[in-house]
Parts: sequence; structure tokens; C-alpha cells
Amino acid sequence: MAARAVTLALALTLLASCSSDPSGPATQTSAAAAYQNCRPAAAAGFFVDPNSAAVLQVQRWEGQQRADDAAALRKIADRPVATWTSDGVTTVGAYVDAILSCAATQHQVPVLVAYNIPHRDCGNFSSGGAGSPDEYKTWIRNFAAGIRKRQVTVILEPDAVAHAVEGCESEERYALLADAVTVLKSAGPAKVYVDAGNPRWITDVRKLADALQRSGIAKADGFSLNVANFVTTADNIAYGRQISDAIPSKPHFVIDTSRNGAGPLDGPGDVDGGPRWCNPPGRLLGAPPTTTNTGDPRADALLWIKRPGESDGACRPGEPAAGQWWPEYALDLAKRST
Repeated sequence: MAARAVTLALALTLLASCSSDPSGPATQTSAAAAYQNCRPAAAAGFFVDPNSAAVLQVQRWEGQQRADDAAALRKIADRPVATWTSDGVTTVGAYVDAILSCAATQHQVPVLVAYNIPHRDCGNFSSGGAGSPDEYKTWIRNFAAGIRKRQVTVILEPDAVAHAVEGCESEERYALLADAVTVLKSAGPAKVYVDAGNPRWITDVRKLADALQRSGIAKADGFSLNVANFVTTADNIAYGRQISDAIPSKPHFVIDTSRNGAGPLDGPGDVDGGPRWCNPPGRLLGAPPTTTNTGDPRADALLWIKRPGESDGACRPGEPAAGQWWPEYALDLAKRST
């Protein structure tokens, strides 16, 4: 079963720290301004975003005397979560620079998601992206310029390779991804992982391995799995090893564990009229982000790439658009998780 269109629509759900509404979008310009107020963090490691929608929601609920809900949501707010970037050809460099500057102040390493490939999500729930190949090339170069020789982990274009395997913009897309890997790796000590979908999407491992090779995997640090999905860590490790074994360079991989604590919602058909991969009920937060104890020497890290509490898409009446902060869903994830 292909779990398509599971990724976020926008990176821009972050707000300036003075905002009163943690559900509203921010421009990359205003979000960058918010990161001028960073302070040293209590611990090193991956970047914990001090301006995330979850952090702001905690503050809001504390002000509304919802102490129990605020405490539960800290299971998300206090954890390192990736920052998504999309659109903004002229602003993306400043945005990346602001995030990395904040992370450096906190002595932490950020995880950024580059999510702007032309014909993104092949026109599904997270549609959008750069308007042309040339625009994308300019965007990714501006993105890379913001790195400025600092440490960062980049997840490159969730879903893009798997969709290409299915025939969506494949030849053009492989070339753009390979170019992006080269550009990002030239920007400094950046670790770059080309997204490879999840174990329940492309089952022909050799076909996927070939697509990754055409997308520049040989120059990347590896590939990412399970972005915005719910497949168990064990299944992702087994799948990752199969993909790695099918590629001569034997690349490593990272796994999104943000919401896979209960695994996927199995069963036939849709749920309440929406696909099972989209905002499924009863899910749990997964293993916290870590670069150790991943369960396999080729698994470089367990990461929270999907931002828990952001919608997968407006798959049912009343559900927010893809990438929008959804406090009720976030609170359900947090309260169910130990």
C-alpha cells in the first residue's frame, strides 16, 4: 500500500515569540526574526526549537490554567524536532541562517527539511513547490548559502524519490535531487539524507535503490525513512538494510520515529472517510530523537522529522490542511504516550 501525501505542506508554522495564536502561519522573514532571542540550552544534541508551535501552545495553556494539558504537551515541546523549509526563494537563506545561528547559541545541531521540489506531492494534499527546475536550483543554492559552514542535518525532499519511482516527474526530479545533494554537501559539514519513503510504499527495493542512485545518494550521507509515517522502527531498520544492501556504497539511514510508537493503523479501507495514513486516531509518540542506541550500525539516528501535532492533510471534515498545527491531535498523542 502506497502511503502517499503524508508529508507537511509548509515549514512555516513557526511563529514569532510575541504571537498570540500558535496555530497561525508565519513567513520565513518573521520566523527568522523570532530566532534572534535564543539562549543557551540546558543540553547539547539536536536542536530544540524555542519558538515551535508546541512551545507556544504550552505557554498559552499555562496562561489559561490548563496545567495538566501543558505538562502533557511538553513531551513534544521539549524534544528536538525538525524544521521544515519551503517556498521563499529570496528569504530561505536568511531563514536557514537564523535557525542555525539559534542552534549554535544553544550548542545544538538542527535538523532541517528541504521541501520545495517542483510539483511537490504530485498535486496531492501537500501540493506546491518551486515553479520550475531553475527556480528550485536557485532556492536550494540560497538554502545552502544559509548554512555558512556550520553543522546541520538536512532531510532532502520527503516523498520525492518514491513518487518518482511511481512515475511522477521522474527524470527531471532525479537530476534536481542529485544537484541538490552536491550543492548542500559543498556548503560545509552538512549531513544530507535523501528521502526514500517507507516500508509500506515502494516494495521493489532494487527499483528504489536505483532511483536513489540516480538522485545522488553516492554523495549524500544516506537516506531517510518513515517521514510523517507510523511504521515501526524495527520494520524500518529491516527495510533500510535491504535498501542499503542494494546500493554499492552501502549508505546509512535515519528513521522518523515521531509518531510510530503504536505502529500504523492497520485494517482494510479508510477510517471515517479518510485514508489510514492521514491523521489516524490512537497513535503514540515514538522513541525520542537520538544518535545512539538506534538498533543497527547503519541507522545513524532516530529523529522526529514530522512535527507531532501538525496535520497530515485535510483528509476529513474539520481537519486542518497539511502542515498546520492541530493542538487537539498533539495533545492526544502526548497523553496517550508514556
